[in-house]
Amino acid sequence: MKKLYCFDFDGTLTYKDTMFMYLKFYDPVKFRLQFLKHIPLFALLKFRLLEAEKVKKSFIGSILRGQTQEKIEKKSRQFFELHYPKIIRENALDFIQNIDRENTHSLLVTASLDIWAKPFAEAFQMKLVATRAEFKNGIFTGNFIGKNCNGKEKLIRIQEEIINKKYDKTIAFGDTSGDKPMLQWANEGHYQFFH
Repeated sequence: MKKLYCFDFDGTLTYKDTMFMYLKFYDPVKFRLQFLKHIPLFALLKFRLLEAEKVKKSFIGSILRGQTQEKIEKKSRQFFELHYPKIIRENALDFIQNIDRENTHSLLVTASLDIWAKPFAEAFQMKLVATRAEFKNGIFTGNFIGKNCNGKEKLIRIQEEIINKKYDKTIAFGDTSGDKPMLQWANEGHYQFFH
């Protein structure tokens, strides 16, 4: 029996949201300054008066724009080494480590940027489906390639990933409304399963 597992990352497999953690780790001084500057935007976001993608792009860009891919990748590796497996829910880690790799394809489907999610996907032995950071001449532009990988976009990206592949069963795990399309699409959708 061929299975496809789709795991959301932040909150589902982790205890915390990795975006704020990573950006704070990357540059604590810049993080504090930009966080204060972005408070009005975060407030508007809470009342759904702004698009999440715009706020996210603005905040991430304010800290990482203009940084080299080399430095970002190095920092991502250090971030991973510092926090893995501590920030991963124990029962989620246990579940992942016991997946039958022979007949299973696993995807880490996350709105987090590929920048810092990649080392985690590699540790989980999963294919990463994430929001993609745009680099030009080895420098981060502050933009994304395509859309923020959340909500309906998660499902679109999963379907692109598995085109021409057949599975007997699809099983998805998520913990927020941004995972709903993926959970509803799967044969088995598990909400806050590892909580």
